[in-house]
Amino acid sequence: MPDIQLSAGTVEYEDTGGEGPVVVLLHGLVQDATVWRGVLADLRADHRVIAPTLPYGAHRRPLSRPPTPDLVNELVAEFLDRLDLIGVTLVENDCGRAQTVAARRPERLARLALVACEAFDNYPPGLPGKLIGLACRLPGGVPLLVRTLGLRPLRRLPVGFGALTKRPLPDAVVDGWLRPLRTDPAVRRDFRHYNTHVRRDELLEAAQGLRRFDRPALVVWAVEDLMLPRAHGRRLAELLPRGRLVEVEGARTLIPADQPELLASLLREFIAEGD
Repeated sequence: MPDIQLSAGTVEYEDTGGEGPVVVLLHGLVQDATVWRGVLADLRADHRVIAPTLPYGAHRRPLSRPPTPDLVNELVAEFLDRLDLIGVTLVENDCGRAQTVAARRPERLARLALVACEAFDNYPPGLPGKLIGLACRLPGGVPLLVRTLGLRPLRRLPVGFGALTKRPLPDAVVDGWLRPLRTDPAVRRDFRHYNTHVRRDELLEAAQGLRRFDRPALVVWAVEDLMLPRAHGRRLAELLPRGRLVEVEGARTLIPADQPELLASLLREFIAEGD
């Protein structure tokens, strides 16, 4: 896996290469680029697909500066700059950093796709998001959280990964996501710092900035989402000047895991429409 040295540390990423349109995929907390594996495998035939692993707890390289959501916004923009990516379709699932990047640093973006992500005042989202925040504030809370999520019989509970998907995630994938948090104190420090420095008005500010994002935008939302209100998908699509909404059946928040073929098809059609 290639990596790149950014101002706050090293970021690993997947890059399919190729000459097709550039698609950058961003994931959520306690995940890495593998959440996009089905979508990436589909799109790579005719797109250059790039999926960085962000410092959200499943990263293997601790940062040199403690991460915060605002720092991750800067890292994403820096990542696009350093790889000299232009005409990017920026896609994000679960977390909401792409909204702030699109509002503040849109110069390298041709399109934006928001796939079932935290938005407005639902931040951190749902019961799992609030439990992560609580664990990060309590002494010993993060190791306890990781041990609990590491118990395979408990993974489908609605306070864990069960809230995020309709279909069980492969154990090997979840084990890979949890391994850095389980084995590296520096990764745990990164995770704790990120989640205790959430600025709760960030996504409300981003929503105002998105009103000025004058490029094509696609909002994909899961009808059966347990964490993200269905109304938020409609609101995002309505405030984006060129936004449109597609609602997906048979999925929860992690649409890339539940419906990878459908999501890849939606993204391919969206990109093919041009400007």
